[in-house]
Amino acid sequence: MHREIALYTLDGVTDARITTHYVPTADKLSISMLRFWKADCDDVVVVIHGLTTSSDMFIMPEHQNLVSWLHTQGFGDVFTLDFRMSNRHVYNLAPHRYSMDDCALYDHPAAIEAVRRISGARRIHVICHCLGSMSFVMSLFAKQVDGIASVIANSVALTPRVPTWSRIKGAMFPFLLENVLSVPYVSPRWADDPTLTFGKALNWAVSRFHRECDVPACHMLSLMWGTGWPALYEHDNLLPVTHARGGDLYGGTSLNYHRHVLKMVRAGNTAVRMYPDKDAHAALPDNYLAHAREIGTPVLFMTGRNNRVFTDSNILCFNRLMELAPGNRHELLILDGYGHQDPFMGKDAAGDVFPRFLPFLAKHAGRA
Repeated sequence: MHREIALYTLDGVTDARITTHYVPTADKLSISMLRFWKADCDDVVVVIHGLTTSSDMFIMPEHQNLVSWLHTQGFGDVFTLDFRMSNRHVYNLAPHRYSMDDCALYDHPAAIEAVRRISGARRIHVICHCLGSMSFVMSLFAKQVDGIASVIANSVALTPRVPTWSRIKGAMFPFLLENVLSVPYVSPRWADDPTLTFGKALNWAVSRFHRECDVPACHMLSLMWGTGWPALYEHDNLLPVTHARGGDLYGGTSLNYHRHVLKMVRAGNTAVRMYPDKDAHAALPDNYLAHAREIGTPVLFMTGRNNRVFTDSNILCFNRLMELAPGNRHELLILDGYGHQDPFMGKDAAGDVFPRFLPFLAKHAGRA
C-alpha cells in the first residue's frame, strides 16, 4: 500500500521531549504510554484512545492535534496512554476474552499510578474517547482510580446506546466470525492483504454496499462500528489524507469488547460487569452506577450531534447522573456537525472543538 504519512509516526508533535514508558498490569500485560514533555506544570493531562485506535489519533501531523494544542494552552506535560485496546499492541489481534472490566481494574489504575510516579503531578486531568472513555469512567466510578481533577469523556461513558443495526451486527458477527469461520479478529486493513484472503473478500463485499467513498478501510470501519455511510465521522470533517489512512489509524480487534457493549445495552443501557461470577473482578461493582453519588470528580460528557456509533449515550449518562447526584458537578457538551471520531481527528477540531474544553479544564486546574 502507498502511505503519505508513516505508520506510528511521532512527527505531529514538535518541540517536545518524547519518551516511552511501559507499564505492567496486575494481570501480566504490558501497556504503554508516550510522554510529550514541554515544560513542568502542576496539571498533567492523560489522553486515552478508543477501541482499535491508539495514541496516534491525538498526535496526527496533518493538522493541529490535541497534544500540540494542549501544549499551546500551557499544559506542558501530556501523556497518551496505549492500553490493551490499542492497535500498537499485537495481543489485541489474538482471540481473547478481555472485557472493559479488565481495562477498568488493571489498565487505568496502573497507568495513573505510573503518571504520578513519573511526573510528580499535583493534578491529573483525563481526556478520553470511545471505549477508552467508557472503561476509564468505569474505573473512576468503581473507585479503582482516584485523585483525578477532571475528566472529559467523549461519545460514551456509563450508559451505552447504539443504533438498531449495530445491535444486530453485535449479536451476529462475533459468533459467526469466531465460531463458524474461525476468524480471530476483524480489521480495516484487510483490503491491503497481498493475497486473496477471507478478510480481503469480506472487505470487497462490504464495499459493494458503501458507495459514499472509495476507501475500503472506511467501509470496513462502518461495518465494525456504528450504523451509517460512513458511521464513524462526517467525511467533510476529515482531510483527504486522514480519510485515506484509516487502515493505519484504526487497527484490528478481537470481538469480546463488542459483546460487553451489547450486554450493557441489554442491561437497560447501563455499564455492568461482563462476568459477574469472575473472582478476579470481585473488586468491581456489578453496576457501575452504584457509587455515583460518592464520586466527586467532575466529568464533561461530550458527544457529536451526528454520533452514529453511540448515538445520544452521553446525553443519557449526563441526565441519569443528574438524577442520581443532582448538582453542577458534571457538564454536557454537544458538538453540532460532528460525529463519533471527528471531534479529535477532524481537520478543524483545533478550532471548533478543543477550545470548548478550555473553560472546563481551566476551572478544575485552578485557572478560572
